[in-house]
Amino acid sequence: MQVVAGPRQVGKTTMVEQVASELTLPVTFATADEPSLRGTDWITQQWEAARLSIVGKRGAVLVLDEIQKIPHWSETVKRLWDEDSRAKRPLRVVVLGSAPLLIAQGLSESLAGRFETITMPHWSFPEMQSAFGWNVDQYLFYGGYPGAAPLIKSPDRWRHYVLNSLIETSIARDVLLLTRVDKPALLRRLFDLACQYSGRELSFTKMLGQLQDAGNTVTLAHYLELLERAGLVCGLQKYAGDTARQRASSPKLQVLNTALMSASSKRTFKEARSDPSFWGHLVESAVGAHLSNAALLGTCELFYWRDGRYEVDFVVSSKRRLTAIEVKSGPAPVYHSGTGAFGKQFAPSRTLLVGGDGIPVETFLTKPIEHWVG
Repeated sequence: MQVVAGPRQVGKTTMVEQVASELTLPVTFATADEPSLRGTDWITQQWEAARLSIVGKRGAVLVLDEIQKIPHWSETVKRLWDEDSRAKRPLRVVVLGSAPLLIAQGLSESLAGRFETITMPHWSFPEMQSAFGWNVDQYLFYGGYPGAAPLIKSPDRWRHYVLNSLIETSIARDVLLLTRVDKPALLRRLFDLACQYSGRELSFTKMLGQLQDAGNTVTLAHYLELLERAGLVCGLQKYAGDTARQRASSPKLQVLNTALMSASSKRTFKEARSDPSFWGHLVESAVGAHLSNAALLGTCELFYWRDGRYEVDFVVSSKRRLTAIEVKSGPAPVYHSGTGAFGKQFAPSRTLLVGGDGIPVETFLTKPIEHWVG
């Protein structure tokens, strides 16, 4: 079966519908994206309907959207898939989900060897440029949500769409509805903090101080993981060459789509562009989002590094090659003290400066990560 996974509003359903519309086979399309959870009986009902649509050896197609909303969905899908395999029924199955890591958990638990995954990340700069004619500054501010693109000429509509249709829906339906969260208000404030401090290292202890909550660091780490599973924000770990030390480090907060950062800031495009400090964080966050989405695809592993006053914005590990990346939004010397100190300690294969006097941000975002770290 085919598994199409990715964050909300990146075009998963649209893509599958477009493919299905060109098929000559019968297609049964059903979605579990409802305010209340469906049960596994619903999967069985849709599966049986698709079986009944099979005509001869040509078969039929079953598409199940937002499958991760159903508890224990993978066990039911495994049972039905195995029944069809034994009976040699020509039923082709596509499942879609908007929480990639939750989908992956279900697949690894029950469906090993029965699926192929197609991961759809947030849209890249070349994709938004090709589809909507955006320049790099527009992409830096408005991010990679194709559904929001037609609204950028109406700033208030665009911001409300991102806040309500993307952020709120993702948190309410992809996190709170599917996972036990004892402090939903704390999780929402953590998301806001991650948008505000995207591109910056922040210890969980400092986060608790900012959030003014009686929670603990373990709770915050768990909530940050849930937000990453929903494709919203993540916490990069410090590179230490040792897995245990990396996990114990303070995270560097990172939005996975800069639209989240811009909409949460309540700035207009013009206001953001005229604020050098905010725009600098936006540039670094865009580079980080580009790298983070590649990491979610399995292209690389992504970290940051700090040792006292020395810092490297991003450390990319790919195919046993280590790449140190520093991001500058203004003029900067090619040699950076942070990358120099990192180089002495870890001897990376490549050191890159993005922005300033280095690789133009537009050029870096245009090319796939493999070009820079391969």
